[in-house]
Amino acid sequence: MPTDPDTGYDPSLGRKFVFVTGGVMSGLGKGITAASTGRLLANAGFDVTAVKVDPYLNVDAGTMNPYEHGEVYVLKDGGEVDLDLGNYERFLGTDMTFDHNVTTGKTYQHVIERERAGDYLGKTVQIIPHVTDDIKRRIREAAAGSDVCLVEIGGTVGDIESMPFLEALRQFANEEEPEDILFAHVTLVPYSQNGEQKTKPTQHSVKELRSIGLQPDVLVGRCEERLAPDVKEKIALFCDVPTDAVFSNPDVEDVYHVPLMVEDEGLDEFVMDRLGLTDEALPKPDRSTRWRELVTRDREKEIDVALVGKYALEDAYMSIHEALKHAGIHTRTEVNTLWVDADETEDQHAERLTTADAVVVPGGFGSRGTEGKIEAVRYAREAGVPFLGLCLGFQMAVVDHARNVLGLADAHSAEIDPETPHPVIDLLPSQSEAEDMGGTMRLGAHETEIKPGTLAAAVYDADACTERHRHRYEVNPKYIDELEADGLTFSGHADTRMELLERDDHPFFFGTQAHPEFRSRPDRASPPFVALVEAALESTDTTGRGADVRL
Repeated sequence: MPTDPDTGYDPSLGRKFVFVTGGVMSGLGKGITAASTGRLLANAGFDVTAVKVDPYLNVDAGTMNPYEHGEVYVLKDGGEVDLDLGNYERFLGTDMTFDHNVTTGKTYQHVIERERAGDYLGKTVQIIPHVTDDIKRRIREAAAGSDVCLVEIGGTVGDIESMPFLEALRQFANEEEPEDILFAHVTLVPYSQNGEQKTKPTQHSVKELRSIGLQPDVLVGRCEERLAPDVKEKIALFCDVPTDAVFSNPDVEDVYHVPLMVEDEGLDEFVMDRLGLTDEALPKPDRSTRWRELVTRDREKEIDVALVGKYALEDAYMSIHEALKHAGIHTRTEVNTLWVDADETEDQHAERLTTADAVVVPGGFGSRGTEGKIEAVRYAREAGVPFLGLCLGFQMAVVDHARNVLGLADAHSAEIDPETPHPVIDLLPSQSEAEDMGGTMRLGAHETEIKPGTLAAAVYDADACTERHRHRYEVNPKYIDELEADGLTFSGHADTRMELLERDDHPFFFGTQAHPEFRSRPDRASPPFVALVEAALESTDTTGRGADVRL
C-alpha cells in the first residue's frame, strides 16, 4: 500500500508508537513517566524519540508567562517549546526539533493556510478529517527514523481542547497494525483520610477515555507509595485491563530515579513484550547499569548555590536546576539551590545570597527584578564569590561593570531603560524591524569563537562552543572598547556579537549570552555549570567572604 499523501501513512515503516494520556489532574508526571520508559527502551538498544502534544491555541510556548506555564525551553533549531521537551532530551539523550512539538495553534494555522491556498479543492474544511489528518501527519513525520516514538498528550482526558488529538489517536490506531500501538494512561491514586488508596478517580478517568473510543493497554498510578496488590487488582477489574498491566509510579527523591522505579515495576518489559520488541529481528533487551550508576552516584561534598531570579516558581528555572544537578553528578557534589528573589534582596533573601558558595543570575524579560540582579552581580564581583550569568545575567554583569567599575552613571540596557544615557546593552540590529513577538528573537544553536588562553577556553577546553540562544538585546558595539577595561574581558564572540565575558581580577566570574542549561544532560553536564561547581568547591574553605560587602 503506498503512502497516503494527506495523512502521511506508510504501512511499510513498521514503527512502534506509545501514546501517553493523563487523567484526574494535570501535572501528574506523564512526561517523566513517558521519558523514563523511553530511557529504558533506549538502554535496551532501541532508537527512541518523543512527541509532545500541547492542546493550547498558541503556535508555540514562546510568548507564555513563566508563572503560568513554567520555563520556555529552546531547541537547537530555535523552536520555543514546552518544558517537557527538555525532560525528553535529558532522559533520552537526544536532540529534538520543533517538529516534535505539536500544538493546536500550529495545526490550525497550517490547515487554514492550506484552505486559503485552495489545497482542499473546494471541500468544506472540518476538524475531521482535515485537522485530525494534519495531527497524524505531524506525529508520523516526527517519528521517522526511530524504532519507538513516545507521544504525550498534554492536559487531561475530558478537556475540550484535547478532543481533536484524542480523535486523531483513535484513527491512528485503526490505521496501524495492533502490535505497533500501545496506549498508556497515567492517573492519580490519592489517599483517603484513613490512609486507603482510592481507585475511583482512575475508574472515572478511564471511563472518560473509553467513551471516546480509546482503551488503555497500560495504567500507571501516580501515588505517594507503591500501589497495594489489591488496589492493582481493583483497578484492573473496573478498567478492563490485566492486573499485570497496572503499574505504580510512586514519589521518589529525584526524577532521575523514576526510570529505576519503572524498571523495578517491570513496565519496560511489558511494553517491549506488548510491542514485539523482543523479536529476533530487533535488538535483544540488554539493560545497561550505566544510568543507575550515574544517578545513584555518591555525593562526597556539598555546596549551596544562590539562584537570583524573579519568577518564584521552580518550573520557570527547571533547566538551570537540572544543569546544577548534572554538574553535581559530574563532580560528586550535592548542590543545594537557594532561591533568592531579585525583588527582595533586603530581607531573608540577602542572607541566602551572602551565605551561598556560588551565585547564578539567570535570564528573564522585563524590568522587574533587574536592580536586584545587578546588586547580586556586584556582590559576587566584590566578594569574590564564584559567579555565573546567563543571558540577562550576562547583560546585567555588563551593566554592573559599566556603572560600578567604570563610573558610567545610569548605564543600563535599552530594554529596561530606553532613556539611559549609556545603553551598554541595546537591541540587536536584526530585531529593529520585528513586529511580531513570537518566534522573532535570536533563537537556537549558534557557534561562538573563544579567545585562546582565557577562562572560557579552559571552561570549554576548546576554541569554540555551540550553545542555544533566546534574546533580542546584546552588548552595544559602541561601548566594547570602553567596557574591556579594569578587569572585564569579552572572551567569546560570534562575528561582532559579544557572547562570553569574564574577569581577570576574580577567582571565577563567567557570563554567557547563551543558555547553556538547555544542552546539559545527566551524563554530559554543561561545562559552565561544572566549572562553577568546581570553583565553589575550591572556595568553600574561605571565611568571612562577604562580611565587608554592602548589599
